[in-house]
Formats: sequence, structure tokens, C-alpha cells
Amino acid sequence: MDEFLLFSLPPMMIASLAAIACVLPGNFLLLSRRAMLGDAMSHVVLPGIVAAFLLTGSGSGVVMGAGALVAAGLSALLIEWVTRRAQLEPGAAMAVVFTTMFALGVVLLETTGTSGVHLDVEHALYGNLESLIWLGAPPPELLRLSLIAAVLAFALRLVWRPLVLATFDPVFAQTQGIPVAWLRAGLTAATALAAVAAFQAVGSILTIAMLICPAASARLLTRTLPAQLAASLGFAVASALCGYILAGYAPLWVGLPFTLSASGMIATVSGLMLAGSALIASHRARAAL
Repeated sequence: MDEFLLFSLPPMMIASLAAIACVLPGNFLLLSRRAMLGDAMSHVVLPGIVAAFLLTGSGSGVVMGAGALVAAGLSALLIEWVTRRAQLEPGAAMAVVFTTMFALGVVLLETTGTSGVHLDVEHALYGNLESLIWLGAPPPELLRLSLIAAVLAFALRLVWRPLVLATFDPVFAQTQGIPVAWLRAGLTAATALAAVAAFQAVGSILTIAMLICPAASARLLTRTLPAQLAASLGFAVASALCGYILAGYAPLWVGLPFTLSASGMIATVSGLMLAGSALIASHRARAAL
């Protein structure tokens, strides 16, 4: 039991909190057809993290988080600029910006020596979830993600009604005096905050999965937004817990002498849940005919 509390419980809690922080804005990204924004934000933070380390020489969470937030904000502005300047669809502009920013981050990692000091590409993709254990004090990621998940939940509660209206009918929302543009900007900021916090602990692959897969799974199985939000939170936490357990113990159960990446397995479980939800929804649709 002591070993579980020290080595397994902290990363399981961190994975669950990262999933919760991502799924809160993820539901509204999905409903407003801006799901690609989650993919973009989970990639664009990398050059900000590397630049912050190069400028300050510090690897603290605060410095890295500040650099990531600056990169996310800059990317949001670039997406808007590319959309208007090149007359591209928002999805295409997001794809251009996030691939460029992620490539820039990888180039900085490999050419500045940062990969041998603090980060590498594998860390950026998969995070360091297995190393976030309890050594005399809780991992800083646990406290940070707890705070961010609570802030996002509180902010969502404050703007629930106008955000729902702006998501489903932005034209009507504008006629009612609701600041749709500000709400969209706030959703972008919330997505960036969640992506930055999750990226530092679980990497970009799991961040992408948690922003979209639980919300999409819940969307297929529910009919109301409150039910979708509740179901997506359940899917997110379940995938985090099941994925971590399978990564650590499933190979041992079949006699293999190694473990799997926790972040990769959590993302896989989340994808399997989405596939299962799609099959259930398809069966329901056929049965209703």
C-alpha cells in the first residue's frame, strides 16, 4: 500500500486532473467545430518552453509555463492573421501554424543542446508521467493541475449560459448583446491554459487525446449538454486510470519484462472508448430506423 501511495497514486491523480482540465474546454471546442485548436495548442507550447529555458537558464515550472503561455498566445494571434491574410479556413490556418511552431520547437531542441539538458522530443510527445512520484512532498504538477482544473471549472460555471448560447447560435447571441468574440477568445485562452498545464506533465499526445476524445465519446452517447459534460468527465478520468494501470501492469500479467508508456496507453484507451461510443451510437441509429 505504501508503494502504491508513493509511486502510483500521484501520477494517476495527475493524469486524471490533466484530463479534467482538458475536457472542460474540449467540450465547447468540439461543439463549436474548433477541435483543431486543441491539437494546435498542444503543439505550439514546445518552442515557448524551449525559448524560456534558453533565455533564463531555468527549468522551473513557472518559467516553462510562462514561456508556453506566451507561445500559445502568439500562436492564437498568428492563426487569426493567417486566416485573414491568406483567406484560409480556420482549420487550415491552425494546421499551418501548429506544424510550423512544433517544427520550430524540435529544431531548437536539437540545435541548441537543450535536449541533453532538460527536454527531448520524446519528453515533449509523451511527458514524464511515470517520474511524478511522491518524494517528501507532492509533485508540483499535482498542485498546479489541481488549481488550474478548479479555475477552469469555476470560470465555466460563471459563463455557462452565455457560452452555451454563443456556442450553439452565435448570431442570435450577438443580437442579445452577448460578447461572442470575447467568449471565443476566452475559450482559446482556457484551451491554452489547459494545454500548457497538461503538456508539462503528460506531453502533447495525451493532451490532444484528452481535449477531444472524451468529449467526442460523450457527444455520441448523450442528448443534452449537461449530460455530455458529465459523461465526458467520466470518460476522461476512466481513461486516465485504466490507461495508467494497463501501461504498468498489463505487460507483467502476460509475462513480458517491461512496461509501456503511461501517456501513450491512456491516449490509446481514450481512443478505444471513442471507437466503442461510435459503435454504440451507430447501433442505436440502426435500431431506431
